[in-house]
Amino acid sequence: MASTHGAHQILVASNRGPVSYEVREDGSLHAKRGGGGLVSGLSAIGPDAGALWVCAALGDGDREAVRRGVGEDGVRMLDIDAEVHADAYNGIANSVLWFVHHMLYQTPLEPAFDAEFRRQWASYETYNRAFAEALADEAASGASVLVQDYHLTLVPGMLRELRPDLRIGHFSHTPWAPVDYFRMLPDDIAEQVLRGMLGADRLGFLTHRWASAFTACCDALVGGVGDTRIGVHGLGADADFLRRRSHEADVDERMAALREQIGTTSDGAPRKAVVRVDRTELSKNIVRGLLAYRQLLEDQPSWRERVVHVAFAYPSRQDLAVYRDYTAEVQRVADEINSRYGTADWTPVVLHVKDDFARSLAAYRLADVALVNPIRDGMNLVAKEVPVVSDEGCVLVLSREAGAHEELGEDAVTVNPYDVIGTARALHEALTMPVDERVRRTKRLAAAATALPPAQWFLEQLHALEA
Repeated sequence: MASTHGAHQILVASNRGPVSYEVREDGSLHAKRGGGGLVSGLSAIGPDAGALWVCAALGDGDREAVRRGVGEDGVRMLDIDAEVHADAYNGIANSVLWFVHHMLYQTPLEPAFDAEFRRQWASYETYNRAFAEALADEAASGASVLVQDYHLTLVPGMLRELRPDLRIGHFSHTPWAPVDYFRMLPDDIAEQVLRGMLGADRLGFLTHRWASAFTACCDALVGGVGDTRIGVHGLGADADFLRRRSHEADVDERMAALREQIGTTSDGAPRKAVVRVDRTELSKNIVRGLLAYRQLLEDQPSWRERVVHVAFAYPSRQDLAVYRDYTAEVQRVADEINSRYGTADWTPVVLHVKDDFARSLAAYRLADVALVNPIRDGMNLVAKEVPVVSDEGCVLVLSREAGAHEELGEDAVTVNPYDVIGTARALHEALTMPVDERVRRTKRLAAAATALPPAQWFLEQLHALEA
């Protein structure tokens, strides 16, 4: 429909952009740049590519920046009404679509798709339409548009109607629900999501499993995927960045502090460290991980005073009650293990809840075992990052429900995330693995984990869309 086309040849759309703003006490705006795969990818195509990133203004600082006309080159921030954004982001994306794809519902009680859901769904449509209209407005004739994730499932279809000349891609960073679970959504909504995504020329997924689940949903609900191409791009770890960053001074300081917290056994040997680093996201399965560690101490008393579980559980989505309750349960179980098994000079669980990237890297470097046991995960980059920065080799205990398992499963110790006793056995196997085998496996894991680094991951999708 648009008669005047924009100037941009490559456009990325995502809920969160590469920059955020805060208003300082003196009224000035402070810009903070983010990282991640998309940022790396866009920097890889260079400043002359005519790229534009369209994102939502997320906080008061972002909205103030839009109102003042302050912005970064190559970024367009959309000041979507705060209540509309809250409905779309928390109400639908994070409380419905995320729950469906990660299979998190307690189905005797939820979901109940009532009038409030329909009201929020209308906001999700409004939010998606704002993105589609901005992209249509900014894109040059025949431009390539890469839409990101479950927040923006309707954008490809909406944009296709506005600008049939564009090449449209969409990438899903989450798992995709199997047909029977996806069909929990009201029929018209399920169809709307699928048709919205099928407005794209090409859809990308992190693993073959998630791509197949999407295709199966299309076959069952809308008669197949039509002309839309499906691709798989397994996002890898950024080895160069991680290796450099993990040897900076602040990481060395935190390693020394962690070593002191972990301590030594009565004969002076350093204790073993079982490390986990996660957001307190319901899908990450932190509570069952703690229960498995408790089971290990119960079943294998010889590990008492010889191992410490270093658990980083960084707060996530604390504006949702179910997340606050989950965070409290993580703390309760950790405290219970410490009071039951701890001694004067041994704290079985060292729990940190304040986000600290340098400390996470320190834990990666000294971990003997990394526990990555999500109920379900699109990929899980922690599983890929630990082997890359590990100093002396680390055994990866990995859930078969993590997308990363598709690439790393052969060299990990695989667990069923619901099986606490099985996970406790896997921890014992990991802790007793001979050093030479552990080192060999870590090398192979690191190679697999870095096969498709972020910049390459982005460029691969762009080239596939343009092909």
